[in-house]
Amino acid sequence: MRSLFPVTDLTTNTPGDEGRAGRPTGREDRESGRAGHEDREWSLDELAEAYAYPTGLPAEGPGSAWLRANMVSTLDGAAQHDGRSQPISCAADMRIFGTLRALADVVIAGAETVRQEGYRPARAREAFAARRAAAGQGPAPAVAVVSGSLDLDFSLPLFTEPLVPTLVVTGSGAPADRIAAARKAGADVVIAGEGARVDPARVVRELADRGLRRQLTEGGPRLLGQFVAAGVLDELCLTLSPMLTAGDAQRIAGGPGVTVPERFALASLLEEDGFLFGRYRR
Repeated sequence: MRSLFPVTDLTTNTPGDEGRAGRPTGREDRESGRAGHEDREWSLDELAEAYAYPTGLPAEGPGSAWLRANMVSTLDGAAQHDGRSQPISCAADMRIFGTLRALADVVIAGAETVRQEGYRPARAREAFAARRAAAGQGPAPAVAVVSGSLDLDFSLPLFTEPLVPTLVVTGSGAPADRIAAARKAGADVVIAGEGARVDPARVVRELADRGLRRQLTEGGPRLLGQFVAAGVLDELCLTLSPMLTAGDAQRIAGGPGVTVPERFALASLLEEDGFLFGRYRR
């Protein structure tokens, strides 16, 4: 893996630069723990530094949460192949996927994504234990499933065997028997909307009020589209897969469009084996 952006002295060393004043050698680059232009496998610590959440978020009120999305897309815009994202992913993408989860307080996913991708509880990872403890986080992130109908199988390990209780986010008009079933399974039910509708902006606020401020959504496309339309997405981590699928697969975000496209700024860009890993911030 190598860093293409931002470009610094650490990312622009060329043969013949070794040992010049003011420019670190490749050995110094490696020993400093900072990843640069050198094409090699990055450590989990390096990835964690590269994808760290912003510091200094206010304790409450507007801006107290940071919502990032993690998605993968082919060159022709497909977010899935045969209904799943795994066929268009790669090993490096999965390392970043795991790192983003390990940095988050909560992983937010729509019910259809949970069903299609076979979601299981987030697990504690020793490689990130010290980092999470220093940030005041528990051993693993919670998983929050967004569903208006609560058409979910509460006998799955996601609900019966989580390290941290799974949250079910729904509207106030959700079927009472399904709310009862969720609670009986041990899930924490979060009301974030009126009637059967879940309000995406309220999802962010309700989770932040529970201390879950470092938020990560993994979609699917309909849920991400709702966050985009509500104007609450702060960051998009997008893997561009060097594949073409054609067909009619969904894009990474679906649903109603926004009146005026919102522009995001490129924060960083990594590359490995033709896959591009970009971070874009509001």
